[in-house]
Amino acid sequence: MSKPRTKQMTVDEVVAELSDGMTIGIGGWGPRRKPMALVRAILRSDLTDLTVVTWGGADVGLLARAGKIRKLVYAFVSLDSVPLEPNFQRARQNGTIPEVVELDEGMFQTGLYAAAQRLPFLPMRAGLGSDVLVNNPWIRTVASPYADENGDFEELTAVPALKLDVALVHLNRADAHGNATYLGPDPYFDDLFVQAADRAFVSCEQIVDTAGLTVDTPVQRLLVSRMSVTGVVETPRGAHFTTCTPDYERDEKFQKAYAAAAGGSDEDWAAFEERFLSGDEAAYQAAVAAFHAEQEATA
Repeated sequence: MSKPRTKQMTVDEVVAELSDGMTIGIGGWGPRRKPMALVRAILRSDLTDLTVVTWGGADVGLLARAGKIRKLVYAFVSLDSVPLEPNFQRARQNGTIPEVVELDEGMFQTGLYAAAQRLPFLPMRAGLGSDVLVNNPWIRTVASPYADENGDFEELTAVPALKLDVALVHLNRADAHGNATYLGPDPYFDDLFVQAADRAFVSCEQIVDTAGLTVDTPVQRLLVSRMSVTGVVETPRGAHFTTCTPDYERDEKFQKAYAAAAGGSDEDWAAFEERFLSGDEAAYQAAVAAFHAEQEATA
């Protein structure tokens, strides 16, 4: 019996599979378990004109500051301890993201469900009577084909499918075939992103043998199946500076430095870029380690 094929790739090989104009779904949740190594690889690339679909955090901020986003579909963009992601805030205030679609969080989830099921839309009640429909008049409503107890046909929001060309997600562990598991408290809808996409790439803290995915871990935490995964990348600390519980928590000191640079002058941001974002992933991780060494030395 043949074994499943190996799908292991590098971050740069994943980015080489992407192209201008793609719709890319980025998993995670705000400042939690974002595939930041893949995002940084996109920053280093010539990719542009992207549609980004995400519950956003620094992924949106970095890509927006670099001018790579043509259209942004989101429910929020936050760093939690910094309520509004500063690079995103700057982009919205300056109008440098040509098109934005802001959805209710439940509508966003329903749009992913529709895409995962290859349906054009799914009905729900969220959005009715809100400015979501005012600001997005292309979102239609439909009447239920079934009468309620009063004989009325309820009006519902027809949430369009959030179809993705590619999904990028970060999990704690994966095997070389693309099966992946989370070890923290929440799956953050990463499975929906994968299912809603034509192709999906998983980065992870560690690639392990398939049997190791369920050692001391409940089987139900096996979140992503190899059947839906195009490629898998081992990227230790690849979610930094977001959380990847229990491997590490959010790097608040670094996030504070990021937010200060993003909210500061153009020179402040240029200095941050030069120090942390001008090299490859190994250079980034080394620069972060040096940053923390400096912080400890001056504490």
